Amino acid sequence: MSDPPTTPQGTPPQGPPLAPALMRPLARLLRPLLRLMIRAGLTWPVFAELVRALYVQVAAEEIATAAARTDSRLSLMTGVHRKEIRRLREQPPDAPAVPAVVTRGSQLVARWLGLPAFTDAEGRPLPLPRTAPPGEPSFEALVSAVTRDIRPRAVLDDWLAQGLVRLDGEDRAILQASAFVPRPGTEAQLHYFARNLHDHLAAATANVAGASPAFLERAVHYDGLPEPVADRMEALSRAAVERLLVEVNREVLQLLDNQPDPPPGTPTRRVNLGIYLYAEPEVPAARPAARAEPRA
Repeated sequence: MSDPPTTPQGTPPQGPPLAPALMRPLARLLRPLLRLMIRAGLTWPVFAELVRALYVQVAAEEIATAAARTDSRLSLMTGVHRKEIRRLREQPPDAPAVPAVVTRGSQLVARWLGLPAFTDAEGRPLPLPRTAPPGEPSFEALVSAVTRDIRPRAVLDDWLAQGLVRLDGEDRAILQASAFVPRPGTEAQLHYFARNLHDHLAAATANVAGASPAFLERAVHYDGLPEPVADRMEALSRAAVERLLVEVNREVLQLLDNQPDPPPGTPTRRVNLGIYLYAEPEVPAARPAARAEPRA
């Protein structure tokens, strides 16, 4: 497992690293994103315009007072010409919108997995009949507790089409996944793609810049694993992650149920716990085979 970077004396570094030290890590972390953009047909001029505008926006956010956000200062910080900065600053920033299907779907699955009314004694999601008398668990009660804007039948039909649920012999809905997993390429999946990678990168960059306390960012990683061992590690990881996420979700839901409604204006925080698993074939190296070891 890897911890946040430290100096030889064991104390967090002060401030971000120098620009030249970032070039190689940036090249590596951008490669998967660039590969996706190329396959999607996103050309360099379009991407360059996006990055140029974002560079100016983020640089402006780094300046504490509005009076100090002059075109000259932003040009010095970013290397973008003042005429370009003037044009870019006149463009309204895009407000990120959360697709309704994301909010609704994630809340429904979280409640089905985490609330005692929809789980059995061992914490597993109950099979839910389409309808039931008031006070008894049902798919209709699950949906109605989250939204009145869409019929439970429409949600069930959509989830059946996605494979999130199936119907058993008694016409009860059986949850097939331990999380709301959108279909590939949909608006919902792209929302999670941006949010989760943003949060992971935000945590990692804060740690590199010496955040205190450091954000949680650790990994167990091996090189040179034989295929059977790699397959077993993947299976162990998936099972452990499912247990962790279900447990955290269940406890937070219970805390919220026992928490009184806060007064208007009470400060709140956004918390995102994300975990990833990635594996790929290694390029054969011209060296003697070595026993795989964990890397810290």
